[in-house]
Amino acid sequence: MAAASSLDDTLDWGERAAAATRRNLHCSVRDERRVGENSPRSPRLPPEMEKVFKKTSKNGGLTLYLGKRDYLDHVSDVERVDGIVKLDTSDFGDRKVFVQLACAFRYGSDDLDVMGLCFRKDIWIHHVQIYPENHKPTLSDMHDMLMKKAGDGSYPFSFEIPNNLPCSVCLQPGPDDKGKACGVDYEVKTYLAKERSDPDEKISKKDTARLIVRKIQYAPSQVGAGPKVDLCKSFMMSDKPVHVEASLEKDLYFHGEAIPVKIKIRNESNKTVKKFKFSVDQTTDIVLYSADKYAKSVFLKEFEETVEPSGTYENTLSITPLLADNKEKRGLALDGHLKDEDTNLASTTILRPGLEKDVMGILVSYKITINLMVAGGGLLGSLTSSDVTVEIPLMLMHPKPEAFEEVPDVPDEEPAEKVPVLLLHDQEEEETEPEHTVNQKSCWMMTKYQISDWRIIDCWY
Repeated sequence: MAAASSLDDTLDWGERAAAATRRNLHCSVRDERRVGENSPRSPRLPPEMEKVFKKTSKNGGLTLYLGKRDYLDHVSDVERVDGIVKLDTSDFGDRKVFVQLACAFRYGSDDLDVMGLCFRKDIWIHHVQIYPENHKPTLSDMHDMLMKKAGDGSYPFSFEIPNNLPCSVCLQPGPDDKGKACGVDYEVKTYLAKERSDPDEKISKKDTARLIVRKIQYAPSQVGAGPKVDLCKSFMMSDKPVHVEASLEKDLYFHGEAIPVKIKIRNESNKTVKKFKFSVDQTTDIVLYSADKYAKSVFLKEFEETVEPSGTYENTLSITPLLADNKEKRGLALDGHLKDEDTNLASTTILRPGLEKDVMGILVSYKITINLMVAGGGLLGSLTSSDVTVEIPLMLMHPKPEAFEEVPDVPDEEPAEKVPVLLLHDQEEEETEPEHTVNQKSCWMMTKYQISDWRIIDCWY
């Protein structure tokens, strides 16, 4: 009897602990015995509405709110920039409040901006006046969320980014470089002024608030067949050539993904292939202000493989270019990054058909170079040695994130046990039965809520 009483006490304690967990998480989870079948299920917010970015001017009169800082370029169109500005108009006087979105190309650091020379060129800029109210955008869900967050005195704004503008790209600074990195960036700025863009009016820094945003591209949903390159190279003092064939499985790879390169060598010459070297080169073409084009190696590896005369070789070798291996290379093109956030090698530039390259600022491309080192033989020795080089085009981009599926409301008559436990990373927790079967209903409740609180999405928002 004592053992049975102890077991009941343990189960009662488990039920109380589960109920306390639900209260602490502010979760709305139904349990037939305690909460009833008519408890509503909490709505799930889209991922872009789970974080708010805020910047306040030094005078405290302007507070800029954005729901996100990455805006996706779909090639045909670009996501709209929606935000609000909360105003404290007590010290405004006769001044107005404007918001601008600017795309600019910076080709010099701030400390070089002397004698009236500014190493920055505006590619595109657009202003709207929000106070006195002169700009009334169509309100979106993002606007509603931000205005609810900021409270009274909030004024919405929207910008449409043209689809012919470049994506955010920056050039990696050197260890001793200071200030903003060179490259293409986007900036949302709100400011106090009497006129929208009067060159004679000086705008104080304390009357401005600004946030850097990014225009990014994801990889296309459909990936094509990979490129294939064949080369036949003849040598001095050799009657027959060396045949090289190199290919990729697909035409596009993601940042950080291993790239398998299939290589076939048929050596019909009288020379020996001593080894071969793989390299990945990033080519940066700065087209905005000059014809400046240069290449930097982002991956280099040698393979000690020998192919004797009249021999063959076939293998698949894996390579992975990473920014982590190139942190010290000045001038390397990177995806535009925000403060205190990491980034990666710049994505390959995808141009819309008919688009002029001059407005793109910086064009980035990649290629894989395979270099076969062929030893010389006979009396002439190294004089007859040579290299065989093949190049394969490579595209590097970000994968498109999996869309968050909206969680449907659960009908009132559906029992709570049929609602799966959903995780933040959009997977479902397996509803496995507990090992022991004494009072399975209570044990299942304990199993369901003994999960780390960060994994449950039905929480407060």
